[in-house]
Amino acid sequence: MTAPARTRTSAGLIRAEEPVLAHNYHPLPVVVARAEGTWVEDVEGRRYLDMLAGYSALNFGHRHPALIEAAHRQLDRLTLTSRAFHNDQLAGFAERLTALTGLDMVLPMNTGAEAVESGIKVARKWAYDVKGVPADRATIVVAAENFHGRTTTIVSFSTDETARTGFGPFTPGFRIVPYNDLAAIEAAIDETTAAVLLEPIQGEAGVIIPDEGYLAGVRALTERAGCLLIADEIQSGLGRTGRTLAVEHDGVVPDVLLLGKALGGGIVPVSAVVARREVLSVLHPGEHGSTFGGNPLAAAVGTAVVELLETGEYQRRAAELGVVLRGGLEQLVGRGVVGFRARGLWAGVDVDPAIGTGREISERLMREGVLVKDTHGSTIRLAPPLTITAEELESALASLEKVLGG
Repeated sequence: MTAPARTRTSAGLIRAEEPVLAHNYHPLPVVVARAEGTWVEDVEGRRYLDMLAGYSALNFGHRHPALIEAAHRQLDRLTLTSRAFHNDQLAGFAERLTALTGLDMVLPMNTGAEAVESGIKVARKWAYDVKGVPADRATIVVAAENFHGRTTTIVSFSTDETARTGFGPFTPGFRIVPYNDLAAIEAAIDETTAAVLLEPIQGEAGVIIPDEGYLAGVRALTERAGCLLIADEIQSGLGRTGRTLAVEHDGVVPDVLLLGKALGGGIVPVSAVVARREVLSVLHPGEHGSTFGGNPLAAAVGTAVVELLETGEYQRRAAELGVVLRGGLEQLVGRGVVGFRARGLWAGVDVDPAIGTGREISERLMREGVLVKDTHGSTIRLAPPLTITAEELESALASLEKVLGG
């Protein structure tokens, strides 16, 4: 069999005439070949300012020197043992991560969806072993418009029909309530409730920020009801919002924290369930695992990521540059932007549908040398690396103004 022919377009897109990739993504027509810091370069040498940062996986930019050095150093020593043996990197990583988050124990995994799946298993086990919920009756309260991943269990409690349709039968045990509605959560909690699982800020939904006091109210409800609060900070955590964790804006400490994306520094997949000792101690050998979870390469890179966050530099940058981002977006309201939501270096921008869809705006920005991602109709998301400069940020905002016709 001969290989399918390929052609190169003027945009640098290499396209197979008989595609060999599943069509589960609809990427912009740009083929990235190399990157450094906040900039990427396509196969024809054209440079683009990255205003997406891998959905926050690249919080520290592309190929951050400290992270690349940590990866190189570990690659020369040891990459994988499986958890059948100890390795000399994992314990140190877990100690640093618990100190950073203020929690007690770490369950290392690989992807964000694995962290969510693991958090669900842990919450159910805790409900049976500690809370005393009858076997197979544990429930978890979740929010509508959530995005926690796309595994079969997770899409079972999604309200996104694109993610759900065609993938049933669905996993039971979840109660979906409106986001940012304390009364709805209170009504959904009963004696079978193991946990409330929430994103402190709903990223995929368009960077939806709840009312002040909402997360604190959820924390109070879960404490009163004797169930867990699980915070999915896979996108919102690790400096993105101007704090190490988004829950810190409301003074909340969850029982279980789900981390991923930026934890791997844009180099390797790293995720983790970080929790109170009472919660994670319900797991015993053989009840959960991962061949690659906690591998020494991932642990070495993850430790380097934590070291960057321990300085507070990136949290401060996100907070300070977030003021620039918000100010620039405020200037565009009524001039093509109908509204926006922003916290730190993260914004959901609603564009006047008469000007274009989110996809169309993203394509126009691409032609201006700026990469963003659309979501939900005419909304685009801005989430640049935390290493971006004020000048680069202002340049991206000027490009947005241009494509909106301002």
